[in-house]
Amino acid sequence: MINYLKSENYRLLRKKSLYLTTAICFILITAAAFVLYYFNEADSHFPYGTSSFFYSNVLGMGVLIIIISFVYNATLTGKDISLTKQAVSFGISQSSIFWSKLMLTLCYFMFVCIAGILLMIGLGEILFAKEPETTGNFLIASFNMVPIVLSGFILIHTLKMLKISDIYNIIIIAFIYIFSGDLLYFVFRQMNGWNEFYLFAPSTQLNDNLMSFMHQSVQLDYHYWVTGIVISVIALFIGAATFTKQDIG
Repeated sequence: MINYLKSENYRLLRKKSLYLTTAICFILITAAAFVLYYFNEADSHFPYGTSSFFYSNVLGMGVLIIIISFVYNATLTGKDISLTKQAVSFGISQSSIFWSKLMLTLCYFMFVCIAGILLMIGLGEILFAKEPETTGNFLIASFNMVPIVLSGFILIHTLKMLKISDIYNIIIIAFIYIFSGDLLYFVFRQMNGWNEFYLFAPSTQLNDNLMSFMHQSVQLDYHYWVTGIVISVIALFIGAATFTKQDIG
C-alpha cells in the first residue's frame, strides 16, 4: 500500500488541474477582498467593506466549497479510474486503492482549505478595519463547517469510485447539502419528536452557522460533527464494501 500511495502521490503532483484549481481559488479570494476594499475606499458609506462581510462570503458558500472539492477528488478518481484495473493486476487490493485515493486527495484538499482560511484572515486583518471578535468568530464558524464539508468530500469520493456519473453526483450533493433541510421539515413537521429532525440536515446547519456568525453569536456546536460523521461513515461503509466487490473492467 505504501508503494501505491507513493505512486499515486507522484501522479497527483503532476496534475495541472490541481495547481490550476488552487490558483483560481486563491485568486478569487484575493480579488474579492480587494474589490470590497476598493469600494470601501471610494465610498465612505459603502456598507460591505468589513472583514465580517468578507468572511461571511466563504461561510455562505459551503456548497460551493464542496463542489470545488469535486475537482480535487477528480484528480485521482476521474478519468484515471481506468488505471485501477492495471493496479489490481499488479496485486494492489481494491480496498487499498479506495483508501489511498481518499487519503491523498483529502490531505491536499484540507491543506488548500487551511491555506485559504489563513489567506482570508491575513487579507481581512490588513485591508479592513479591526472588528472585535470577528476573526475568532470566523475561526469558530469555519470549524463548525469542517465536518459538513468533509462529509461532502467523502461522499463525492465514494460516488466517483463507484463510477456514478457526474450529473448524478451533482444531483445527490445538491439534494443533501441544499434541499435536505426543507424536505425534512416538510415531511416531519407534523410529527411530535421528529419535527426538529430537519435541524440536523446539512443545508440547515450550513445556513444556521452563517446566520450565527453574522449575528456574532456563533459557538462551537457538536451537532455539526454528528451530522458530518454520520454521513461520512455511511458513505465510507457503503463505498468501501461495494468497491471491494466491484468488478474492475
